[in-house]
Amino acid sequence: MVPGQLPPLGTLRAFESVARLGSVVRAAAELHVTPGAVSRQVRQLEEALDLLLFERRNRALHLTPAGQALQEACADALGTLTQAVARLRATAQPAPLVLSCEPTLAMRWLIPRLPALQADLPMLRLHLLTAGGPVDFAADRVDVALRRNDFAWGSHGFAEPLAPEWMAPVCTEPVAQTLIRQGGLGAGVPLLHTRTRPQAWARWSTASGQPLPRVRMHARGLAAQQFEHFYLSLQAAGAGLGVAMASAYMVVDDVRAGRLVAPFGFVDDGTGYVLLSPRPLAADARQQALLAWLRAQMRASLRGLGLNPAPGPS
Repeated sequence: MVPGQLPPLGTLRAFESVARLGSVVRAAAELHVTPGAVSRQVRQLEEALDLLLFERRNRALHLTPAGQALQEACADALGTLTQAVARLRATAQPAPLVLSCEPTLAMRWLIPRLPALQADLPMLRLHLLTAGGPVDFAADRVDVALRRNDFAWGSHGFAEPLAPEWMAPVCTEPVAQTLIRQGGLGAGVPLLHTRTRPQAWARWSTASGQPLPRVRMHARGLAAQQFEHFYLSLQAAGAGLGVAMASAYMVVDDVRAGRLVAPFGFVDDGTGYVLLSPRPLAADARQQALLAWLRAQMRASLRGLGLNPAPGPS
């Protein structure tokens, strides 16, 4: 070998693996080659260097002084290469923006719009988590959180308004015809409640000025049913089991497709959605872009239901 010329890099990689693992067999498994191929590469390296790198004693491999020196050099070089590649990958592909979103809103509104998000913001890589209520940004490794402003998030977070909440009772068309025949909400059709928004019906009643029927027993059972999660009550409404209270954003696609109807119309219930972050969003261009996109999509959803949201921040 010409002085100063490196031996084939493949032989150095095979040698480093054998030296680190102390076994040709384990090195072959790590490199996804046969033990014979690893042995040949080590012999090729020894011939190129004209040095003995391993001694076999008691059926075990032991590094010679030359082998020990070469192993240390290989470990340093591979470590430097590994760190350099990691830095390059981090520069070329930034970590995804982690968004925490309320489960029902994520399933019924955001996820169906992710293709549009990718088309509109192709450079934004988004990682979606589902959760509701308070968020611990550090512990949960969350960058921003989409929440309804029905809880206190403390003085350490920042909130950007997205859109007002519009609510309405929704059901299938046959159930709506029953409501029309009986003159409105009544005992003939069960009201579907959810534990995650226990005040939803009361808020709608106050905002709309329409009274709620009293829950009572009748021949077909209770005139009200309760579900553990919001999306379960909406699923039950879609199955024709009764009338569920719904957010406009969570049913806009179903209403426009005719799977659900809102016979009493939507009303602004006085709450709204916000985008929470541990720091001002102005410091992060990706978060600013996501904020603007969410606002535009939520406004489009309201307009799709014939609602005219008041102009908000852009």
